[in-house]
Amino acid sequence: MATDNKELRSLVLGVDVGGTFTDLVQLDQNSGAVRLAKVASTLDNQAFGVLEAIDKVECELANVAMVIHGTTTTTNAVLERKLSKTALITTAGFRDSLELGRRTRPQPYGMTGHFEPIIPRDLRFEISERMDAFGRTVTPIDEDAVTAVGQKLLSIGVESVVVHFLHSYVNPEHELRAAALLEKFWPNPYITVGHRLLLESREFERGVTAAVNASVQPLLERYLKKLSAELQGRGYLGELLIMNGNGGTVSANRVVGEAVKTVMSGPASGVIAAAYTGRFAKRPNLITYDMGGTSTDVALIYDCQPSISNEIEIEYAMPIHVPMVDVRTIGAGGGSIARVNQAGLLEVGPESAGANPGPICYGLGGELPTITDANALLGRLDIEQFHRGQENISLERIREIFQLKIGDPLGVDAETAASAVLRMANTLMAGAIRMVSISLGADPRDFSLFAFGGAGPLHASALATELGIPEVLVPARPGITNALGCVVADLRHDFVRTINKPLDTIETEVLEQMLLKQAFDGNTLIDQEPIDINEIKIEHSLDMQFIGQTHMLTVPMDSASMTCKEILTAFEKIYFNRFRIHLPEVRVKIVNVRTIVTGCRPEIDLTGLIDFSGRAHSLAAAQVGSRAVCFYGTNNELNWHEVPIYNREKLPLEFELNGPAILEQMDTTVLIEPQNDVSSDRYGNIFIKVGVSNET
Repeated sequence: MATDNKELRSLVLGVDVGGTFTDLVQLDQNSGAVRLAKVASTLDNQAFGVLEAIDKVECELANVAMVIHGTTTTTNAVLERKLSKTALITTAGFRDSLELGRRTRPQPYGMTGHFEPIIPRDLRFEISERMDAFGRTVTPIDEDAVTAVGQKLLSIGVESVVVHFLHSYVNPEHELRAAALLEKFWPNPYITVGHRLLLESREFERGVTAAVNASVQPLLERYLKKLSAELQGRGYLGELLIMNGNGGTVSANRVVGEAVKTVMSGPASGVIAAAYTGRFAKRPNLITYDMGGTSTDVALIYDCQPSISNEIEIEYAMPIHVPMVDVRTIGAGGGSIARVNQAGLLEVGPESAGANPGPICYGLGGELPTITDANALLGRLDIEQFHRGQENISLERIREIFQLKIGDPLGVDAETAASAVLRMANTLMAGAIRMVSISLGADPRDFSLFAFGGAGPLHASALATELGIPEVLVPARPGITNALGCVVADLRHDFVRTINKPLDTIETEVLEQMLLKQAFDGNTLIDQEPIDINEIKIEHSLDMQFIGQTHMLTVPMDSASMTCKEILTAFEKIYFNRFRIHLPEVRVKIVNVRTIVTGCRPEIDLTGLIDFSGRAHSLAAAQVGSRAVCFYGTNNELNWHEVPIYNREKLPLEFELNGPAILEQMDTTVLIEPQNDVSSDRYGNIFIKVGVSNET
């Protein structure tokens, strides 16, 4: 029965919207009971998919204490350029800085390439004003020009505006004055002031970040208002929290002001869930591998901490300089379309069949071969579980399409064509894993591969074998891990300020006051959230470099009161560990001062993700059948094995078995390759020991 008593509202909902599916986890904080839902995403209006998932678990929203939502609204808007009409007001002479960028090339070879800036040139306006690099006024701001430009923008239908002046991170006086003039007549709150969003040097990166923020603000606010109204109309009385790209959450009432921080919201939630699961599974070092229906996301976790980057580039010339989980994405998912190009070469992705029509086996009219169809043709997936449409698709129909589209152009049979599609996809994904690990100075062999997403556990063992990763960890609910990340995520706020001064010219007391101010601001924001937290953690760090160098290293601080000598020693140690060289004769400078304030929520019990009452007492009792499955043999020939099929949700806790085998569950299928050994723990995690064998 519904209640308006907060003490009795025990349910927490985590909802993640992906490119193909919308996933939901409903957790009862009192009993630990879990209910799950997976529905097709409604990309035209994501709220419909969210509400459908809520209906599927028959949730009484008046009994829900909190809804945490990971959304792709802003990400999709930027990538598809479906943005609100946005204008830029900037310093005279710098109208084209967002388009000129760093003068890099979109492709490593060739002299041409296409780039579409977030704000077109006819909506970028210059104002007479100028600050120098020390924050001194060179040219006073032309206030009449600001007002005139603002009035013109409204007359041509501009909805959102960016105020972005040179060197405002040192002295924001002109930006603040321009914003104040605009606020007198601007009809909405969509005025992005660059320094408020990012108090950091580099006008190009800061400007792009502000432009992305302004162009997605109206879209995000309209979506969240609609979703909030729908939830409240169904009796929801709690707080709607939104996942940010940094892996933390923030109230929906506050998130629109910094909308750019929600870019990469969905992928970040999966990495947070992986770190959380790895801590309980005693696997602190993980490479996360999230293969969904549209794309594959890869990230690195070291000592239970996801790698965070302040310089994510979501596409060419689109740097977003706010802290985000360092996720690398490639266009290879279960729905990725395979084709033979005009040169006669096999390609897989990045185009996806999506949720509708989806792969051939969905029965919704899909006629193009995909990775999912290849897995079905080779016996790795049960085709019966995919029928969603009126059409009853048979393996023979999939075989015919593979033969026509892939096999005949390559001169091979359908099964060989399907295996080639899988190997091509695995090659792409292995490259992404190498990139995210090696670029961060990590050896993949020192990590476990955390496989999730609806398709991840099908490919994980083959990838681990190719990369030399000794173990694969498959969580209890791989297909809804991103939604689980929403449930376990903490509140988090990141702060950065550029000082860009040599270390030996900085007073320790001044630096300490900057850090303490940022910590105070973070505490204040968390105190304003109506969310229960156990503790507040504060982490300080510095972006540092030798004077004259381009790239920076992040130096964690033991406390805000570290002396300059202690800071120098810490930097030199980190520099030596990275580059194996000492440079005592070169001066060091601090570029940015950073603070992370985290409000840690109470821990969530993960043991209820698979219902204990449904587990069998033996492996034999959990087996539901067998079927022929194709694997590669010693000479790369295709070998068929009769493989036992287990219902994963019936498997006893802490079981052991040897491959080959297939584990099926509501949200994914786990493929155990020949010569692989499998075990489980009390949380329902599966550990696959990848053997070095002649069959992979």
